[in-house]
Amino acid sequence: MKNASGKVAVLAAAIAAAATVSACGVDDSLKETSNGHVKEVSYDTGKAGKDDAAARLPSWVPDDAHSVKEVIRTTGSERLLRYQAGGADLPGACQPGPAETKPPTLTASWWPNAEHQRMNKVCDGWHVAVETDGVFAYRAETVANADK
Repeated sequence: MKNASGKVAVLAAAIAAAATVSACGVDDSLKETSNGHVKEVSYDTGKAGKDDAAARLPSWVPDDAHSVKEVIRTTGSERLLRYQAGGADLPGACQPGPAETKPPTLTASWWPNAEHQRMNKVCDGWHVAVETDGVFAYRAETVANADK
């Protein structure tokens, strides 16, 4: 009897851990860095990211985007975003525009060095580059962006 109850406890702990790790394709973590609080999130699809009110994935990201990753400064407005395009292009609201001159202070293993300099589109305040290995977007830290 003792052996059976131990197995049940181990199984229950494993199920709880699995549920915590794979909550509907959403993965996030919060860490404090020297330049503020940073939240990292990832989603299976753009739609899943838009459904997460805490992260506020931009509305211009296509619902069928996949492998969505974002780093968010929770104490400001700076953000880094990367996703793999599905079938949809960037919406018409995204227009040709200048690269962001201010480099990001956020970092991510998936963010290419000097990517902000290659951005040639602007989507609702985000500077965007469509590359062969994904769509990259950067929103610089500004007072005007603080509430978005």
